[in-house]
Amino acid sequence: MNAWLDAFIPAFALLGLGALLKRRLLRDDTVWAGMERLIYWVLLPSLIVAALSPLDLGSLPLGRIAVAIWAALGLGTVISVLLARALGHGHAAMTSVLQGGIRFNNLMGFAIVGALFGAEGTGFGAVSTGIIVPFVQTVTTLAFAFDGKRGPPRPATVIRQLALNPLLLAVAAGFAIAALGGLPPGLAPTVQALGRASVALGLLCVGAALSLDSFTDRVGTQAVTGVLKLTVMPAVTWALCMALGVPPLAMAVAVIFMALPTAATSYVMARAMGGDAPLMAAITTTEHIAAIVTLPFWVWLVAP
Repeated sequence: MNAWLDAFIPAFALLGLGALLKRRLLRDDTVWAGMERLIYWVLLPSLIVAALSPLDLGSLPLGRIAVAIWAALGLGTVISVLLARALGHGHAAMTSVLQGGIRFNNLMGFAIVGALFGAEGTGFGAVSTGIIVPFVQTVTTLAFAFDGKRGPPRPATVIRQLALNPLLLAVAAGFAIAALGGLPPGLAPTVQALGRASVALGLLCVGAALSLDSFTDRVGTQAVTGVLKLTVMPAVTWALCMALGVPPLAMAVAVIFMALPTAATSYVMARAMGGDAPLMAAITTTEHIAAIVTLPFWVWLVAP
């Protein structure tokens, strides 16, 4: 019981504190924008590198985990598009349903699996991130590009966007460093310290980005997207991991990461790339609120 409290209370308390700080103390959007850039470009990549670099890649069931996660994400992508069409939404709203259906708040995931499973859990969290991020970034980038108003995106443009993604670069660096034997003395604790800073600051920023202003916007769409992200996606991942014989801890972390609410940066992406930003803000907020109930359920179900 104490382990559960240690995992969930800090994560959701930091979300609430971030929302409070944004409304009472740090109201300047530029403060939060600066922190978000620091987390995205430096701190979170450091966490991923620090978690991946000490792993023994030869002993990990990478192939089975990847098949389970990518198959679930592929199904989630198809369902998201079909749901948006069935609800009569246009392309902009469809991209918000898609982001709400397949993206994930990895900072919350690292906070929970690190508290529950220690360094080994954080390592598997980095592995799950390394598997999820390439798929999600590719799909969402293509979804925004094929808006029907412009021609097909240039392959070089898409490849450049993916190649410059700091999370993808961190995953590649982490796997390469692990294959070479890990980070050298002195550098390892530096990267680890930067990585630890990402979790608390990241959750504060996520909380600051949540908004109840659009809470009643297209409630039905919010509901079905939340059900897809918080129940269907982890259930499919769990079933696939079981069928593929993924080891218990690796399976637990994969399911927990797939059960996370969508990333707060989904709103930023929607606003910057012509998506339905108000709907994205509403989906992000309601999924984080619903996750207070759904995430503990999935941890209880799959924890080894």
